[in-house]
Amino acid sequence: MTTEPAGERPDLILVVDDDEDIARFVEVNLRLQGFEVAHARDGQEALEMIERRRPDLAVVDLMMPRVDGLELTRRLRADPMTSALPVIMLTAKGMTSDKVHGLNAGADDYLVKPFDTAELVARVGSTLRRNKEFREVSPLTGLPGNSRVRREIAERVRHEVDFAVGYIDIDRFKSVNDRYGFVRGDDFISALAGSLHRAVISVGAPPAFLGHIGGDDFVIISTPAQVRPLTEAAVTDFERTADTLYDPDDARRGYVELPDRRGNVRRAALVTLSIGVALSVAERRLTDPVEAIEVASRMKSLAKHQPGSYVAMDRRRTER
Repeated sequence: MTTEPAGERPDLILVVDDDEDIARFVEVNLRLQGFEVAHARDGQEALEMIERRRPDLAVVDLMMPRVDGLELTRRLRADPMTSALPVIMLTAKGMTSDKVHGLNAGADDYLVKPFDTAELVARVGSTLRRNKEFREVSPLTGLPGNSRVRREIAERVRHEVDFAVGYIDIDRFKSVNDRYGFVRGDDFISALAGSLHRAVISVGAPPAFLGHIGGDDFVIISTPAQVRPLTEAAVTDFERTADTLYDPDDARRGYVELPDRRGNVRRAALVTLSIGVALSVAERRLTDPVEAIEVASRMKSLAKHQPGSYVAMDRRRTER
């Protein structure tokens, strides 16, 4: 049985097959496992349906009229809006060439008719898991992304344990991209990921959670007692590492020079960190992951107004 966090819809599986009996068989068995199912009779109908509804996975027959399974898969892969949609190809033949053609077209997996119900469900489940894990990991840092962050906070909310959410980003990060370009900017983001990872390890158990929610924005979820040693270690490590990423002359001066639109040269200080922290403790619980992120984000904005690296903590929640 599939399990979905409270409030989230079941995964939508699009079954594309002109054989009504096969399509009905697949639909019934997937619905029994908790999936939502839609049916298209050929590739053309599937493309029209995908424009209206965004399925999480497509089970596609190889041989169909109008647009067959191979052509449908190729079109899905060629469209940026559907290129990541996982596809399981169904074929009535056991020939290796059919499997190869399907995989070459971009299918993630295949099943040979007649297939076992348990195998169908297992293939659908494993393909969905692989796809979600890939989508939830930042390609730059390898760290989990937004949905994993929300789930980690939701788990702590559900168990009513004390926790802290830290929202971290790099001050004057734009000056790095403007001065050196995006490739060097990515080096700074990777450096911050490494500094945060080392800081998480240094504070020991219970292990803090580290996520990358995009750009130079990171989230750490820890116990309240871990916030100070964790942030101090991260700031010290990152500032030392960041200095080595600047050109030697810029690092020695302590600033970079950037021309504005009028040709005037302005100075931008070297990067530091702003960290906002939301606390959920017995005196006042955070009850929603979105609220926790919003509080931490507001505190990070306050930290931005302070000189140097700064940690702003929402102590009002515990002092009331």
